[in-house]
Amino acid sequence: MLHRHQDPIVAIATAPGRGAVGIVRVSGRGLGALVPALCGKHLKPREATYLPFRDADGSPIDHGLALHFPAPHSYTGEDVLELQAHGGPVVLQLLLARCLSAAAEVDPTTGQARLAGLRLAQPGEFTERAFLNDKIDLAQAEAIADLIDASTEAAARSASRSLSGDFSREIGELREALIHLRMLVEATLDFPEEEIDFLQKADAQGQLLRLQQRLAEVMRKTRQGALLREGIKVVIAGQPNAGKSSLLNALAGAELAIVTPIAGTTRDVVQQTIQIEGVPLHVIDTAGLREGEGIDEVERIGIQRAWGQIEAADAVLFLHDLTRVGQPAYDRADAEIAALLDERLPASVTVIDVWNKADVSAGTEPPPDAPAPDSGHAAHESLRLSAKTGNGLDALRQRLLQLAGWQSGAEGLYIARERHVQALQRVGEHLELADAHLAAQAQSLDLLAEELRLAQNALNEITGVFSADDLLGVIFSSFCIGK
Repeated sequence: MLHRHQDPIVAIATAPGRGAVGIVRVSGRGLGALVPALCGKHLKPREATYLPFRDADGSPIDHGLALHFPAPHSYTGEDVLELQAHGGPVVLQLLLARCLSAAAEVDPTTGQARLAGLRLAQPGEFTERAFLNDKIDLAQAEAIADLIDASTEAAARSASRSLSGDFSREIGELREALIHLRMLVEATLDFPEEEIDFLQKADAQGQLLRLQQRLAEVMRKTRQGALLREGIKVVIAGQPNAGKSSLLNALAGAELAIVTPIAGTTRDVVQQTIQIEGVPLHVIDTAGLREGEGIDEVERIGIQRAWGQIEAADAVLFLHDLTRVGQPAYDRADAEIAALLDERLPASVTVIDVWNKADVSAGTEPPPDAPAPDSGHAAHESLRLSAKTGNGLDALRQRLLQLAGWQSGAEGLYIARERHVQALQRVGEHLELADAHLAAQAQSLDLLAEELRLAQNALNEITGVFSADDLLGVIFSSFCIGK
């Protein structure tokens, strides 16, 4: 534990701005001398008390509720004092300043500072203390931030399940099974002279197989949970006036982007996060892609930004205007964009050719030289719709869910992060190698033991049983100050 983890800390624990209630939180060891300086008396543990919060001269800063949580029965596992006042920024800053000044005052009964070293908390430091004091594990700590940041109801409920420990319990069960298998292998290595084949008698092969099967189920849930948290990035691309902004508005159910018949109306990126069955989709409307004369500098920058968004997308909706199909200049420009998409996008990015304005061109079909399914992308298909009437939007929404890898009707999911997915993938890779070494029996038992150890280390990273300090710094720095 670093030295700074020993310091008492204080911060405003509610969001910036005005509100009905605001909270100033103090955490540290031995808050007994600070409490009466702020509250005028000692407090009963875990009991809300209405009283004035007094400044150094005895005048009240505000009236509110004070709660004292003695260690270890608190959020951080340390002594915690919470002052719940009116949520004005000035009031809360006055309370924060009073906490710092009162901590530095000399307590007449001891002749020492009431709470030496009290300092402002860093982002996420209260939750970091909770992790370091074994109140929560690392996956639960991340779930707190995910619950706060949840953009859909499904994501919020899944984050709540992770916070309650569902994800951690699954990882714990995998770890216990892995430890038991490691014990058998280590026993065989320690007693090679024994005639009894420990591994065969204990069904080590069967244990490893069941471990891999259980891992596959946890990985499925974890990928779904990561999808609920991260969503996918969908970029709408195409020529000017193909209906890109109309499609964004139709998907979002709101007039987000300006729609006019003037080419080049959209000059910059317009983004909206929508949800489909609880999965967040970050839909991005971009400037129309075109070359030639009549493009000013602002539109040119917008086109450059459009390609930047396209190249970073998980899926691209290549929008076509059915009312202009057959016009040589339009078809030629579409073919040029299609060639650039195939050239600049990795094979993992899905491209969907969306043929818009089906409501006014019912008999028009895509040209025979439209982008082919074998263009090298993971998926390259066609959908007809009308952004104006909404016909075909449901089919597009369902296709986007399929591309995201969402499994409809999934129950009991927990929120997860990409680092969790990657850690579980490494576990799977080590178990595959362990399976190969186990098949070789005595010739590879040392290698088998090592692969099982590495698999356990990867599992431990998820819940923080073992984590590097720099990893902790990255995780908790994304929290708000008072959390």
